[in-house]
Amino acid sequence: MNLQFLLDGYVQSPPVQQLAEAILLPKAKKILCSKMAGSYPAVLFSALYQRNELNGLNHMIILEDAEEAAYFHNDLEQLINPIDLFYFPSSFKTNKNFRIQSSSHVMLRTEALTRLAAGGNRKIIVTYPEALMEKVSTAESLSSNIISSKVNDRLDTDLVMERLVGYGFERADFVYEPGQFAMRGGIFDIYSFGNEKPYRVELFGQDVDSIRIFDPETQLSERKLLQVNIIPNADAAYEGGEKIDLFNLLPENTIIYTSHWQLFM
Repeated sequence: MNLQFLLDGYVQSPPVQQLAEAILLPKAKKILCSKMAGSYPAVLFSALYQRNELNGLNHMIILEDAEEAAYFHNDLEQLINPIDLFYFPSSFKTNKNFRIQSSSHVMLRTEALTRLAAGGNRKIIVTYPEALMEKVSTAESLSSNIISSKVNDRLDTDLVMERLVGYGFERADFVYEPGQFAMRGGIFDIYSFGNEKPYRVELFGQDVDSIRIFDPETQLSERKLLQVNIIPNADAAYEGGEKIDLFNLLPENTIIYTSHWQLFM
């Protein structure tokens, strides 16, 4: 049976309609759905997400641990593949060592936080308790520390490199992971924390001649851009910036789902 056909049946089913309407009731604070197993919670959420009643809302899904959250995120990608779906992990490599950060985790956190700070609706954050325990930068701090440049702009590379070092970036011969930059002649490579692949800024003197995304493994350019936004580690403590709980960064129109309400008691 076609997966989309099956999901469409759930979207239009009376129980899903009743649940969507109950979520929007002014006095609705906690709604319990029981006896769900396997991937059914992801199917149910996907059906709710596609209901017209819930258009214009944001969603946070808090699961028991990193593994459960990763599987749920993958299920949603297969079921509905929404544009603004984010996996929000802890910034550390394991939950047994809180000293060694994972650059890929930091990149995922930064992407989610930056998009949340930009505003808008229909965002889905999938996370777990350890990730929520880490405080994050405010929306104002995130926005003010983004470095933007576009083709034909003048770029003071010395000033930009100084800012990048202040944001925790490291200079390298070749960039291969988030948080690195390299300067070779008129080529300025930067691996932003908010992008899956690094940027290559080609300079003519101090003028930006071109901007491209390139593959860090092959070092080959893939496509041109007109503008680049260099996003630092959103978990970093910027000078004078305060740190807040992620819940304080969420828009008011956010529905929270969790597999363990005991976490909030």
